[in-house]
Order: sequence, then structure tokens, then C-alpha cells
Amino acid sequence: MTFWGHLDVLRMSLFRILGFVLVAFIGCFIVMPHIFDRFILGPTTSDFFLYRWFSVLGRLPFTPDFSDDTFHVDIININVASQFMTHMSTSFWMALVITFPFIIYEIWKFVRPALLPVEKKNLRLAFLFGTVMFFIGCALGYSVVFPLTFRFLTQYTIGDSVVNQINLNSYIHMFVMLIFVMGLVFELPLLAWILSKLGLINKAFLRQYRSYAVVVLLILAAVITPSGDPFTLSLVFLPLYLLYELSIKVVKA
Repeated sequence: MTFWGHLDVLRMSLFRILGFVLVAFIGCFIVMPHIFDRFILGPTTSDFFLYRWFSVLGRLPFTPDFSDDTFHVDIININVASQFMTHMSTSFWMALVITFPFIIYEIWKFVRPALLPVEKKNLRLAFLFGTVMFFIGCALGYSVVFPLTFRFLTQYTIGDSVVNQINLNSYIHMFVMLIFVMGLVFELPLLAWILSKLGLINKAFLRQYRSYAVVVLLILAAVITPSGDPFTLSLVFLPLYLLYELSIKVVKA
């Protein structure tokens, strides 16, 4: 195939991706009013499943108090067009998450003809593994990381005379950022595998710098969840550390 032939194949792949994202966007835009209150705004009330689970456990040492059934945060809007723009942007990001496997598949179809049989098998498994890990990271971000961070920040006050009023734009920005960050963080084993294939790292390198990695991951966990209590910090740090250990397993010796 000529250079222009490859460009034509790439153009068709991009058109299919854009078309699929557009269809998913329209679908998400239609159903968004029905899922916004239940799904996206779920962490703003004490009925959120994570809060209920922790409240059943009772107040443990060094843990936040989740037994408050009156917890509720009102999200306000101060800009005329914010609700419409939030409707659009949230539908777009949700469409990207839904179509992520299809996007990965189109990328795989484009690069597949240039690979050897062994490379095809390895890369196919890598794409599948990366897709699954991305969704696991997003799920953890929504169900654990974002609710704990949000609840701490909304209950934190610098003084009794200062009242927290959470803006819609601020809430959505934090919601999308934390969930996508966790999705990308869970791609760490895949990144380590790719770097090992390029000869940049190996098992010995990762094992040698494990202690430094622990410190970096602790700092990262503390930044993601600034609550300061050991319980919340461990909930975020433990998956990150397990990802590092998994990276050691997947890279070549």
C-alpha cells in the first residue's frame, strides 16, 4: 500500500471513530437528565453507596465519620449558560468513556497489518488489558477516590463564618478530572510493558527503585485525597502500589 493509501485507511478509521462518538454523544445527551441526579450527583448525599457501606462498619480509628445521615451538598449555578454547557460537556466525556473500546479497536485495526504474527498477538492482548484497566481505574475513581475527596473538601472550613457553596462548573471539573486521572493511572502496567519492549526499563530497574516509587506513590495518593487520615490515604495508595507490583510482573527480565 502506498503512503496515500495508508492515509486513506487512517481517514476512514477517524471517520468511524468520530461517527461512533457522535452517536454515543447524542444518546448520552438524551438520557443525561435522567442519570445526572442519580449517577453524577450521587456523591453529594448520604445515600451514596460508599457512604452507606462505611457507616455500617461504624467509626473506626483514624477514619472519617460516615454515620451522618444528614450529609447533603447543594450544587449551585451562577452562570446563565453553565447548565447547558455542562449538559454538553458531560455528555461528550461520557461518550468518550463508552466508545473507548471501539477507539482502541480502530487503532488496533490500523496498526495490525504492519505487525508480525507474534507482535499482533502481544499487541492485541496489550490493547485488551489496557482497556480493562482503564475502566477499572474509572470505576475506582467514581466509587472511592472522588466521593472521599469531595466529602472531605466540602466539610473542610477555614473558619465558622465561611460557608461552602459548590459551583456546578467546579463540581463537574473535579468529577471528570479525578475519574479520568484514575483511569490513566491504571494504565501504568501497560506503559511499563511498552517501555520494557523498547528496552528502556526491566524488572531489575523497577525492583531497584521500588522504595523511591513507594514515596512517589504516597505523595500522589496524598495529593489525590487531601483528607490526611490514614484510612482514606491507604484506600488510594494500596491500588497504586499494586499497580507498580503488577508492572514488575508484566515487564521482561
